Amino acid sequence: MPDRVVFTPSALALTRRLRETFGPLIFHLSGGCCEGSAPMCFRQSDFRVGAQDVRLGMIEGCPFYVGPAQFNYWACCQLTVDVTTDGGDSFSLEAAEGVRFIVRSRLFTDEEVAELEAAGPPPAGPIGPRPTAV
Repeated sequence: MPDRVVFTPSALALTRRLRETFGPLIFHLSGGCCEGSAPMCFRQSDFRVGAQDVRLGMIEGCPFYVGPAQFNYWACCQLTVDVTTDGGDSFSLEAAEGVRFIVRSRLFTDEEVAELEAAGPPPAGPIGPRPTAV
């Protein structure tokens, strides 16, 4: 089954560094006003997953969620998370390093869509107990 979200090698390396510094992390793509559709990285203890948020996958042990409206928009796409030095301020943890995560997309093939549909929808809402502060 195709992954709904993948990270480039540079995004994986940055995620590992951030996790070493901050502990357990969570990614969220909300499509909100401040960062648009940039994936945001937070300490798991600092972010509350909404009941309708959709978990697209796990990256380096970090859950990656999208808001429900964003899931409807991105459901037929694989998201690739990368890192760029372009951009402005952010609430995301990587901003302190002068970089930010970005997302690119590609449409799933008809075969991939059929596989994903056969597997059923991805989980929504918080998974497991709320993490404690590190």
